Amino acid sequence: MAVVSIDGISLEISIALIDELEVGDCVLVHVGYALAKIDPTEAKRTLELLQELGSEGERRS
Repeated sequence: MAVVSIDGISLEISIALIDELEVGDCVLVHVGYALAKIDPTEAKRTLELLQELGSEGERRS
């Protein structure tokens, strides 16, 4: 098990599906499981895209 932080929200996830993780690694998380280790640049860009999509949804409401 590990604790991850996503946009300031911390949650406990299972890391049983991934070998050789270290503190500070970026992972793809789905329903409480780390599915894959990803590049920090890719992780940053993905979070930026999700924030943009959230902003678009708020403007349309």
